[in-house]
Amino acid sequence: MTNILLNFAKEQAAKIQQARGFELPSFKVGDTITVKYKITEGATTRIQAFKGVVIARTKNVSNYCATFTVRKISSGVGVERKFPLYSPLLAGVEIAKQGVVRRSKLYYLRNLTGKASRIKEKLDFLVAGASESSNA
Repeated sequence: MTNILLNFAKEQAAKIQQARGFELPSFKVGDTITVKYKITEGATTRIQAFKGVVIARTKNVSNYCATFTVRKISSGVGVERKFPLYSPLLAGVEIAKQGVVRRSKLYYLRNLTGKASRIKEKLDFLVAGASESSNA
């Protein structure tokens, strides 16, 4: 029975991935991302961007029901949104910054505000690019 469910989940995930037409970038908890999501209002459909920090991800990314949670501060109020990874409404994901964290769930950010809620940024790609230009 488990194999039947796993096979069904893999088929559905592959079907949505193929219909989507693009590959999602690999992001992890702590990264600041912009999620582009299709919103339907009446007869019109538009794409809405939601920029924030990824605070949680489900463990099994290959699962059809995999989700990730993005948190942002809007007008001084914390807003969290949970997105299904294999949703056909997901129009795109862009990584703005890569964060350095040591936990798999960043729920402690809910209690922090201002500078205390900052996440250290990964600067490896900037350092590598700068050293190449100084050698030339």
